[in-house]
Amino acid sequence: MTTTARTILIIEDEPDIARILSDYLSSQRFATAVAANGQEGLALLRSLRPDFVILDLTLPDIDGTELCRQLRAESDVPLLILSARSADTDKVLGLGFGADDYMTKPFSLTELLARVQAHFRRYERLAPPPQPADAEYVELGDLTLDKRAYRVTMAGREVPLSAKEFELLYHLASHRNQVFSKRQLLDAVWGYDAYGDENTVSVYIHRLRDKLERNSSQPAYLHTVWGVGYKLSYV
Repeated sequence: MTTTARTILIIEDEPDIARILSDYLSSQRFATAVAANGQEGLALLRSLRPDFVILDLTLPDIDGTELCRQLRAESDVPLLILSARSADTDKVLGLGFGADDYMTKPFSLTELLARVQAHFRRYERLAPPPQPADAEYVELGDLTLDKRAYRVTMAGREVPLSAKEFELLYHLASHRNQVFSKRQLLDAVWGYDAYGDENTVSVYIHRLRDKLERNSSQPAYLHTVWGVGYKLSYV
């Protein structure tokens, strides 16, 4: 019995880079599709429903950060930005608009593969079991997390979260009052200790606070322990 290869969508307007990525990932037994601009990338996302997206920020028809926002609005597919832009502001924007990872050009193909595989391992590990099982709930104040459904409610109102936002929140909620460093959260939630950018955690904590906290200056749930990291507790 054969299994269907995972599909990786490459949105890249430089033909040489797109070809190198496609050829290398194909040699690693992934199916690939290439889009040379943002509109083509959106169309392929909708028609192919890929398992992973690699996105360049510099595209001829739309800025990559805006495309990242549009992609994330339609899908929770793991998304890695691959860009020549190396400024911290670009990384913050990309991660803030929903990217799961960020690499700068020039890049290592082996590192890129390691990151792609790490994201797949993480999603597989957190995927619901194939057999029905009792839902796993975490409740804290008005906050309720349903791990099986990847669903969060606040005082009975559903809060829309991406898969990675849910995983970070669930990890903290499952270890309430325990302080985690950014590096520990990268390893636990993103699943790759060697390659992670700790700024990713800060961006996702900020996004969760925007969605969950009524007063960001005095958070009720997500607390910063200065010089150490973050914890979830209810005040």
